[in-house]
Amino acid sequence: MIGRLAGNLIERRPPHLLIDVGGVGYEVEAPMSVFDRLPASGQPVTLLIHQIVREDAHLLFGFATQQDRELFRSLLKVSGVGPKVALAILSSVSAADFALLVEAGDSQALTRLPGIGKKTAERLVLEMRSRLDGLELGQSSLPAGGGGAPDAVSEARAGLVALGYSPAEALKMIKGVGDDAVSTEAMIRQALRNRMQR
Repeated sequence: MIGRLAGNLIERRPPHLLIDVGGVGYEVEAPMSVFDRLPASGQPVTLLIHQIVREDAHLLFGFATQQDRELFRSLLKVSGVGPKVALAILSSVSAADFALLVEAGDSQALTRLPGIGKKTAERLVLEMRSRLDGLELGQSSLPAGGGGAPDAVSEARAGLVALGYSPAEALKMIKGVGDDAVSTEAMIRQALRNRMQR
């Protein structure tokens, strides 16, 4: 199985990429988040790959981060979600934002994603909650507080995980912290206070 490609970017036609690796051109499909990080054509590029082997094709899906690839793989395990829908989800929201929607049980917001109907949204909420616990999902871009520096946010989230909260739950707790908590310790204290007041 192909797990990583490092070569030169030859062509980009969203969602398709063509990467030259040692004289062989690999066609890769990627979420839009990857296109934001791509170099100019002819420049070196490295992508993490998920390969799907079918009777009629070998499909390659490329990701800039391990988190996105792991979420893609978890999404494929949900009934009714195939590679195209999983790619559309990752093109529409970040892994961290998706985790917040699932953790909050917001199936209504999930139906706004391409290819997701009401039943699939409800299935995503039910099946993905337990799967998100093992994923390191990074920072959310959803607006809702959490104005600290990125390093402080990451450290505070890691601290909450060390205290026994799931990664998705820790991320949700950090997003509820006000803009005045800028240090890691202040963010953790405020997140715990907010949690106790519920």
